[in-house]
Amino acid sequence: MSTPVNADAPRRLPGPPTLVRPRRGGAIPGLRYRPAVPADPVKVEEVDRRVEAWARELDLFPPAWNGDFAGFQFGRAVVLQHPRAADLDRVTVAGQLLLAENLVDSCYCEEDEGRGGSHRGLGGPLVMAQSAIDPFHGTPELEAEWRQGVQADGPLRSYHWAMKDYAAFATPSQTDRFVHDMARLHQGYLAEAAWAETRYVPKVWEYLVMRQFNNFRPCLSLVDAIDGYELPEPVYARPEIQRITALACNATTIVNDLYSFAKEMASDPEHLNLPQVVAANEGRGLKAAYLRSVEIHNAIMAAFEEEAATLSVTSPVVERYALGLSDWVAGNHEWHATNSHRYFLPNYW
Repeated sequence: MSTPVNADAPRRLPGPPTLVRPRRGGAIPGLRYRPAVPADPVKVEEVDRRVEAWARELDLFPPAWNGDFAGFQFGRAVVLQHPRAADLDRVTVAGQLLLAENLVDSCYCEEDEGRGGSHRGLGGPLVMAQSAIDPFHGTPELEAEWRQGVQADGPLRSYHWAMKDYAAFATPSQTDRFVHDMARLHQGYLAEAAWAETRYVPKVWEYLVMRQFNNFRPCLSLVDAIDGYELPEPVYARPEIQRITALACNATTIVNDLYSFAKEMASDPEHLNLPQVVAANEGRGLKAAYLRSVEIHNAIMAAFEEEAATLSVTSPVVERYALGLSDWVAGNHEWHATNSHRYFLPNYW
């Protein structure tokens, strides 16, 4: 196991990588993953059609998103992630929520995408975003003003209507679970923004704590509702279930760091991701730090697989939930590995 050159020394990012002859597409060599259930192209096309129609009806696309919808492949993402979905309507809602989350992230949080995002003062917009799924309760007059404010803003509008569609089939406890996981996500956004504003380079463990909040957990919160059943709240709340949920979410988030690394470094060499943070803390070059990050992912992925397998024998509903998590992790990897419109790999092999 490697250790930092000097744990007390200031941590500095290593600077822009040299991305010579980047690799396009395919799985990262040496990355631990399970093959996904292939996505039915007919389902993908239909989910894309429905989600795009929903977004255009609500007028959600900023001008800067021109062409991004097709490239993101929302339909393919959710069909891959939910291969055992109860019906196409539920998969469509998963796509709506995924689009809404990306809209808020892009328009509120990301300064480098030219869509009005800002690290400074981010808490205000994000608490308004949380209210779009966790409604404000006050006097009738103030509630009316709040509703008008939510409907006047595209990202808030997307949250509100996607959540309304989800709550139409999810149980109250599943809906409340999702609301709380979105609050976790927003807390992670705020931590990342604060570090960017102060130019703080976190320790590796600090970075991964932030990413446990700023990650895909709201998407994985949906697996039982999308598959047409409920993992009972007392079971979901058990520490061992929370642990396999967190491990699955953390593995998928590091996958995102690894596949988006070259794209992020090309546009913003100071963008925090796991290889950058490993390089700054351990005195490694970016190639060595990237390969070390693959090892960290693999260790987390192995822990998820082993602990999920152990828990799966305890009851049929836990087995079904663990399988849903595993499906989501596999589908998420497949989407990243094959989406050459968004991602390319550094030439590190």
